[in-house]
Amino acid sequence: MSTREKSGCPINLSLELLGDRWTLLIIRDLIFAGKKHFREFLRSDEGISSRTLAERLQTLQDEGILTRGDDPTHGLKTVYRLTEAGIDLLPVLATLGAWGSKHRKANDQLARIANELAAGGDAALDRMKVALRAEHIV
Repeated sequence: MSTREKSGCPINLSLELLGDRWTLLIIRDLIFAGKKHFREFLRSDEGISSRTLAERLQTLQDEGILTRGDDPTHGLKTVYRLTEAGIDLLPVLATLGAWGSKHRKANDQLARIANELAAGGDAALDRMKVALRAEHIV
């Protein structure tokens, strides 16, 4: 996945990095599903291929959205963690979730979660960011 910058527009710059479905779904899984290992991402309902997953994880690492390190609980596993830049994507995903629950045919339970997060406003997002920092920033 190329992240060559075609213009200085902030929206374009963001879309060049995050504009494909897989990248945001990986970040979603890190934030909302607590996934941290390669095989966990592969088991997502959307069915990402191992090659695409490896490419997206590498791009996210190269761009400073996540880090990759050894898993202290298992010597052969790698663990992926969000950086502060990755955690700052929480409001973007929350807004996408709220929009999707309102305008698309979303799973009722997942729509409820998205709507509760959106209804909680900045305070709910701030609380979740604190929890994500405690989990990911080591």
